[in-house]
Amino acid sequence: MPHSKVQDTFVGLFVAAGIAALFYMALQVSNLGSYTPGDSFVVSAKFQNSGGLKVKSPVSVAGVRIGRVSAISLDPESHESVVEMRIDAKYNNLPDDSDASIYTAGLLGEQYVNIDPGPGLSGQFLKNNSKIENVSSAIILEEMIGKFLLNKAEGK
Repeated sequence: MPHSKVQDTFVGLFVAAGIAALFYMALQVSNLGSYTPGDSFVVSAKFQNSGGLKVKSPVSVAGVRIGRVSAISLDPESHESVVEMRIDAKYNNLPDDSDASIYTAGLLGEQYVNIDPGPGLSGQFLKNNSKIENVSSAIILEEMIGKFLLNKAEGK
């Protein structure tokens, strides 16, 4: 049965839509599709271990994305990971005694920074170049499994 030009056109449009959908999904998975520069401020936190945290990883409060990780570096004196986070300016009411933790989304998902607002006893808020002092480092799944297997092998 011969192909008509209309059938060829529909097949071409279907393939193009499939490629566009794959491209969109790739942008969403890599966190590149939702980058929106604008008014923001930078805060930092030092972690003993930042795990698999990456630049452009989400920063959230109560499950709401409020910013992204803008840089990760090593402090040459303390040998800790320094994580800089760019927070949207509309979230300028986070108390300066907030806690920062690195969590994993799902069992094998990406890591992100979660900020738990503190009680705000000082009345001060996080602002540009603030440092979050209360931190919880990333939990590395491989380390936990290794410790568990070592304890089992030793009979503990």
